[in-house]
Amino acid sequence: MAARPNAGTKGVPRADRERQILAVASVAFGTHGFVGTNVADVARAAGISKPLVYAYFGSKEGLYAACLDRAGALLGDEIERVARGDVVGLERGVRTLEGMFDVLEDQRHVWRLLHDRSAPSTPEVATVVAAHTDRIHALAHEGVSELLALAGVQDGLDVSAMTATWLGIVDSLMDWWVAHPEQSAADMVERVTRLVAALFTDAAGATR
Repeated sequence: MAARPNAGTKGVPRADRERQILAVASVAFGTHGFVGTNVADVARAAGISKPLVYAYFGSKEGLYAACLDRAGALLGDEIERVARGDVVGLERGVRTLEGMFDVLEDQRHVWRLLHDRSAPSTPEVATVVAAHTDRIHALAHEGVSELLALAGVQDGLDVSAMTATWLGIVDSLMDWWVAHPEQSAADMVERVTRLVAALFTDAAGATR
């Protein structure tokens, strides 16, 4: 009997097998980087054959691109969830960071995967990076626009400059957190809340 097109191996549906491979590969790429990850090791950890990985993803670059897509969607969906809620201004920024910390609490390798300097710049990978970067930038621009509008600032260049600044702050905070594994998501939420209060509130408690 011929195998069904959507069949995986040993009775495992293809979609489930792909998720299994991506979960294992994401940890490998996020831990060892693209250059330090071997497809054979991924296959062995997933309990499948190396040819099957290539059959599903075409190449090591294809596997990496699929892992990037999965990771980008994970963070992008959480950021968008907060954006579509009822918070604005600084609270939206803090809630966004809180959501990111919560999502990555037990999988900080995802952040390292998304910022791997050894990643290839093939069209396949570049396309995935661009799509998720554009999505997150658009959400950040929206949030910053709301924040500045509350203060009566609507200049396009001001919004652009502040969006770049906000994205830099987020990247720096996440990098710091990933480098300090002893810090929990709850610890970071407390820290961010404390830092925002110190930066934007004076001793009398009045917003500057």
